[in-house]
Amino acid sequence: MSRPVPNPGILDIAPYTPGKSPVAEPGRKVFKLSANETPFGPSPKAIEAFKRVADHLEDYPEGTSRVLREAIGRSFGLDPNRIICGAGSDEILNLLAHTYLSHGDEAISTTHGFLVYPIATMAVGAKNVVAAEKNLTCDVDAILKAVTRKTKLVWLANPNNPTGTYVPFDEIKRLRAGLPSHVLLVLDAAYCDYVSRNDYEMGIELVATTENTVVTHTFSKIHGLAALRIGWMFGPEHIIDAVNRIRGPFNVSTPAMYAAVAAIEDTAHQAMSKQFTETWRNWLAEEITKLGLKVTPSVANFVLIHFPTEKGKTADDADAFLTKRGLVLRALKNYGLPHSLRMTIGTEEANRLVVDGLRDFMAGK
Repeated sequence: MSRPVPNPGILDIAPYTPGKSPVAEPGRKVFKLSANETPFGPSPKAIEAFKRVADHLEDYPEGTSRVLREAIGRSFGLDPNRIICGAGSDEILNLLAHTYLSHGDEAISTTHGFLVYPIATMAVGAKNVVAAEKNLTCDVDAILKAVTRKTKLVWLANPNNPTGTYVPFDEIKRLRAGLPSHVLLVLDAAYCDYVSRNDYEMGIELVATTENTVVTHTFSKIHGLAALRIGWMFGPEHIIDAVNRIRGPFNVSTPAMYAAVAAIEDTAHQAMSKQFTETWRNWLAEEITKLGLKVTPSVANFVLIHFPTEKGKTADDADAFLTKRGLVLRALKNYGLPHSLRMTIGTEEANRLVVDGLRDFMAGK
């Protein structure tokens, strides 16, 4: 009996596996630290804006997300006509793949880059080429070495998930200068709001001065609107025009749009979250290192913790131990990091409980 057959390469794609959600048990408090969600939730102003549109859910959204594009433009000093919004930045990444990749093309990502990149690449029949990282950080020279005549696109998360590392802006400019002009450089700046480094730039300057670079961003992290699925991209006019031709006309819901407008305008909420994250990121790295574990220096809202390979002390053992205490971290086998766990920076209570848990784990309690 015959049946529909997926396009070539589809069944070769490893499905995206999100961070596990905790299973609540009576009498036990559970902390989900596996998905890089903010512990503060969205701005109260965003929640109010979301509720205000609840009486008009029968109406289609405004098809171009104009109100949100204008708010983003005001916030970043950008031309709203060079902004496109999507159902999370994930949708935009997939739209870029559909627009600029085809069978026989190649796209480059890095060893421990965001898993959506190879999925988006392979879904359109293109080949995902992996460039080696150096110290869990993007290596510009390795990317340039991986370029062939078939290369059409380079994916780069900066800061990177799940490592928390970043590439200085001078290196990003060197990468752009070294790539052929027809190769699209996609800078994924989902975690840029947490960075406090003088040599970092999310990529807006490069987009504004080139014809072959875009930067994507999301409202899922510091803005706390992950459930609404909303992201955006700034790019050259010709790229925005091309992507808009295949974008769904109502891909951003009205509640999401107005909540995002309120969120991006609440700069005090963002500043509070950034300061809290920086304080506890430093504390966690210091305290976990004292336990004899290695922590990769991070500029994002999570830390990457490395475990020994000896029986009883592995990342799997630690994951099971912490989960029993209601502390759910992210295992990273699918990212090629089987000996590591990624921990989202949570509330003060959650952060202290993880350190206490790891102390007991390392002590064999």
